Amino acid sequence: MHDPLQAAAAAAAYETKVLPSGLTVLVRPMPGYRGAHAVYATKFGSVNQDFTLDGEVVRLPAGVAHFLEHKMFESEEGDAFARYAKTGANANAYTSFDKTCYIFTATDKIDESLDILLSMVGEPWFTEETIAKEQGIIGQEIRMYEDSPEWRMLFELCGCLYHAHPIRQDIAGTVESIAEITPKMLYDCCAAWYQPANMVLAVAGGITMEQVLAACGRAGLMQARPAHAAAPLWPNEPASVACPYKELQMEVAKPCIGIGFKEAAVSTNDLKARHVCDILTELVCGEMTPLYRALYDQGLVNPEFGAESLMLDGCFCILFTGESEQPETVRRMLLDEIARLRREGVDEELFTLCKNELYGDMICDLENIEAAAGSMADAQLSGYTLAEELAALAGIRKEDVDAALQTMLREEHSAAVLIRPLEDANE
Repeated sequence: MHDPLQAAAAAAAYETKVLPSGLTVLVRPMPGYRGAHAVYATKFGSVNQDFTLDGEVVRLPAGVAHFLEHKMFESEEGDAFARYAKTGANANAYTSFDKTCYIFTATDKIDESLDILLSMVGEPWFTEETIAKEQGIIGQEIRMYEDSPEWRMLFELCGCLYHAHPIRQDIAGTVESIAEITPKMLYDCCAAWYQPANMVLAVAGGITMEQVLAACGRAGLMQARPAHAAAPLWPNEPASVACPYKELQMEVAKPCIGIGFKEAAVSTNDLKARHVCDILTELVCGEMTPLYRALYDQGLVNPEFGAESLMLDGCFCILFTGESEQPETVRRMLLDEIARLRREGVDEELFTLCKNELYGDMICDLENIEAAAGSMADAQLSGYTLAEELAALAGIRKEDVDAALQTMLREEHSAAVLIRPLEDANE
């Protein structure tokens, strides 16, 4: 009989090594690929605002993780982007709710680019003057995001669903919150979350583990490091939603509707819960579903109407968002479809199609250097391997989704946000 565990392990094979410094190194050599993509990631994101460091409580203003991401590219020797320009690498970074990732893609001088990546993240440098300069730059970025209806919708929904969890707050913070940032805050964050034992280096493409380990050796990561004792602190979060409905106005052409559902928090390495959620949202409003066809055929939503889920420490929610001239009709149709699926169960054929599509997407991602490296890093930070993720998806049954519907996507645990176009000044 075909063993899904063996098949998953073969499809998602990569090499793993934990260095004396505590850093986990993941390499997926891909013969025939000239380029390589590297991800250097730490499990430190915007929600990590409160933590203990060597017994001391540290409380951060919103936006520190994102601010620190920007500052890591600076050193006393100059800007890391200027160094990358000499190797021809395409470098970037991003901060999410639960992690910060520094990345590059290169076809030549890959070893030199690895040296830049490991040195810039491993040797932080902050001064009052450089922080003040960055506060102005990021302040402009924050104002830009405030004008994005999709971005505003995300955080307005999270603010309605949650009373205290820091997912309520913008990843970049506010102009006021980042004004509180000091060099000591940033150095404390580096000591707590940028220690090698809390990080992962994932590389995929035309590269070998030996090359990556050599770069780690040059960066001093082959020596043991004294680990600082750091642990996140999470607020008490009630099961109820903070605000069931909110309405605001922005410069949008059409109204934007968001419906969020607050679910019971689960462990971030609960692969069954992750896959059930992914399949469930596809079965509710994916492009193959009766609801999506009805909404689209009646002109009630734009083609981008869809769902996303957020599964973090102490937080699990599912958000449906899109544009609609009849937002209340869309909300009612969504809730009615969820109630129907709860009564009747999901369609067996549609379940199989959605599950196979997700499995196929994961396999395809493994042949893309960017997606492969990113997936390896994400899995490691969440506490599982890609082979375990594929095997868990293969084991999901229709009955698992039907069972989840009995407790998830409940109207009493939902909130709605409506963004209306600004009223005409002449009205």
